[in-house]
Amino acid sequence: MIALAVHDGHELRPDLAGRIGPSESTRLREEDPHTGLVASMFEPNVVVHRSRFEVDLNRPREKSVYLDPADSWDMDVWPRQLGREQIEASLALYDDFYDRLGSVLDAQVKEEGGFVLYDIHSYNHRRQGPDEPPGSAAENPTLNLGTGSLPERWKTVADAFVETTRAHGFNDGPLDVRENVRFRGGHLAEWVHQHYGEVGCALAIELKKVFMDEWSGELYPYRLAELGDALVASAGPVRKAWAGA
Repeated sequence: MIALAVHDGHELRPDLAGRIGPSESTRLREEDPHTGLVASMFEPNVVVHRSRFEVDLNRPREKSVYLDPADSWDMDVWPRQLGREQIEASLALYDDFYDRLGSVLDAQVKEEGGFVLYDIHSYNHRRQGPDEPPGSAAENPTLNLGTGSLPERWKTVADAFVETTRAHGFNDGPLDVRENVRFRGGHLAEWVHQHYGEVGCALAIELKKVFMDEWSGELYPYRLAELGDALVASAGPVRKAWAGA
């Protein structure tokens, strides 16, 4: 079992910090703060500290630097156009990350025969504003499991995850876990399945930001702990399903 939080980070290189268009609070709202705390409940784990606005590790390489507003919520991320050297420096970080991730996964295959990877993200559901109603619960599950690139052989693993997390409960009620409602998983999960699909599977996990105020940034620690506990509780049944697939 490996857990990743590739959008937890907020850091920018000094040569980029003075050029970026969106404010710090806007950037933070589109990042996935605190997902690293959930990932750290597992061993091994990988938590990325660079902001997705520097390089987005869950996008294909050619889309990993936000040069087109259409790729970044219609925001002009770089009103002062980036130079080729700056873009190449960000792409070098992208390449280094996937090289390092490959080394981690290769070690797991060698030691354990394969792996299940929890690719942990979060998403906004109050996009209309801090004082506006949230998005409908019907369209915004508390936990969205993305399996768009999941090989068929790992379907029982996804089923075990959904069944176990639903049974765990959340906020004095059942945990709303659904598959491919808001997200189907991004490039990272697809990359894992392309390179390791015979022995490993990646579950793209999107946590609705009910564990924080997505506008002020305030964390609700008890809710984050509940969601983290649900993921930890799923680990045993998920490992068993992986071993039997």
